[in-house]
Amino acid sequence: MTSRARTFGIAPPRFHVAVHILVWLAKTGDVCPSNEIASEVRGHATFLRRVLAPLVQAGIVEAREGRVGGYALAKPAERISLGEVYTVLRGAAAPGEKGAVGGDEGTGRGKRLDRVLSEILGQAEEQAVDLLSRITIADLARKLDLPGRQFSVSPS
Repeated sequence: MTSRARTFGIAPPRFHVAVHILVWLAKTGDVCPSNEIASEVRGHATFLRRVLAPLVQAGIVEAREGRVGGYALAKPAERISLGEVYTVLRGAAAPGEKGAVGGDEGTGRGKRLDRVLSEILGQAEEQAVDLLSRITIADLARKLDLPGRQFSVSPS
């Protein structure tokens, strides 16, 4: 199983792309036009602007207009946790990205299953956010400069 496949069901669909952009912005340390970001993450500039919009609203990324405009980190990478990014994107997910747990919603059993699974997944998500909150964009940027090093997180 690839790491991308493992993150699909755990994180909001745009999380991976957003983290890639944030790490890249941290490494460049400058304002980057959306077309340069699109080239870096191999995505369409319009899609990337949609990914970045909630991060701009949350004060994580700054959008600059004009000829020399683009995107930059709005605060130091050391102060941007993956938990914060996750939480912002989770709240901004499109309706089709969050849906119910599923199953036979028309029956009492399906509704109960949905409620129980939602509770379990909510607890799992809380633990995931706790872990992600201890990892910053700066941590990831440093890790990318140290090939072969394993990521470790100090216990809370």
